[in-house]
Amino acid sequence: MADPLVLVLGGTRSGKSTFGRQRVRELAGDGPVAYLATAWSDDGDSELDNRIERHRRERPANWTTIEVGPDLAGAIGSASDAPILLDGLTLWLSAVTADGIDDIDATLDGAVAAGLAAIEAHAAPVVVVSDEIGLGMVPIDPGARAFRDLQGIVHQRIASAADEVYLTVAGLPLALKPTA
Repeated sequence: MADPLVLVLGGTRSGKSTFGRQRVRELAGDGPVAYLATAWSDDGDSELDNRIERHRRERPANWTTIEVGPDLAGAIGSASDAPILLDGLTLWLSAVTADGIDDIDATLDGAVAAGLAAIEAHAAPVVVVSDEIGLGMVPIDPGARAFRDLQGIVHQRIASAADEVYLTVAGLPLALKPTA
């Protein structure tokens, strides 16, 4: 399998980003990687600033960082033929739905469909890291429920297309869909 699509799911501090970095290193060897960063901090959130800086320090010097806004397909297009680590899908979906979710199907058919098509069409390995938020209680807020539902559907779609799917728990990756 030359160019696998890998999905890494996990909860907060589950080790998903660490495993995602490890998996893309295995796939890229010593070559460059396009790191698609979805976290941003523009309101003086020192904890988030520190988290972003720690992630930067953990990336090798030959990795290119591409800041991702709502246009995931455009960010993937700027990665040329390099392997990609998208960390993380949850914050990208937050950017796409920043003004709320009026219609899940319209969101899925628009930016999400374009992003997933770009992921599947990329000419090198892609590792997607995402938060598994569907294991908790049902949110009382309708917007939070819509986001949880949207993310669950997106996870199902990526997992269906993926060659490998992992769930990280306590720093341990559990293979849900291992390579054959």
